[in-house]
This record gives sequence, C-alpha cells and structure tokens, in this order.
Amino acid sequence: MDNEQRYFFKKEERLTGDKRIENLFIRGKSFVAYPLRIVYLEKVTQNPEVLEVLVSIPKKRIKSAVNRNRMKRLIRESFRMNKHILHNVLIGGNRHIEIAFVYVKDELSDFDSIERGMRKALNEIKKRFETGEE
Repeated sequence: MDNEQRYFFKKEERLTGDKRIENLFIRGKSFVAYPLRIVYLEKVTQNPEVLEVLVSIPKKRIKSAVNRNRMKRLIRESFRMNKHILHNVLIGGNRHIEIAFVYVKDELSDFDSIERGMRKALNEIKKRFETGEE
C-alpha cells in the first residue's frame, strides 16, 4: 500500500447508532458544499485514525426511494474515491472524525457535480483542521 492507492469503504467507516448520530447533529459544525450539507465532529479517542461517515437524503427533497438510493450510492462512491484528502489530517494523532453528508438539492444530480461538492467539502474540513478552527 506504499504508492498504490487503496479505495475501500469498509463497514467500520459507517456511522451508526441513534445516540451518536444525534450527538453529531447537536454538537457538530456544519457548512454547505453544494449539493451537500456537511456536519462534522472531532473526538479524541484511543482508536486513532478513524473516519466515520453518514449519508442522508431527505424524503422531502427526493420523493422516490429508487432515486434516493441512487443518490446515496453516488455520494458514497464519491467519498470512497476522495477520502484520501483527509488522510494527512488523521495521521499523527488520536483523531476520530464523524461526518454526515446531507443532500440539499431538490433534483437529482449527476456524479460530476456530487464529486465536485465532495472534494470541496473534504478540502474545507482538511483546511479547518490544519488551521485549528475545528
């Protein structure tokens, strides 16, 4: 895995648990990288270099379950391909980052626009952690 990029989205990277999700939305910081709203929270834990993700598509925005599931797949794929952006932020500390991606657009998007929003979001999170804004 030295020079070779590994693209996985493991089960351990999924944010689960009602209390943890509620805590993320209550205490987390948020911003918008259209078409996504990002809510993130950093914790200091014994398990270093952990990144957990939640993807949410409100039924109010996209009525059809088929289309909601498609948008979730596109967002997860975009995260999987671009999560290396946050790799340097996680190294060298006991950081545990929880991130929620909430889709805010009323229509369906193509993969390119979601990926642009994802890159913008991950770079913004990286910038905030590097400058100490957290």
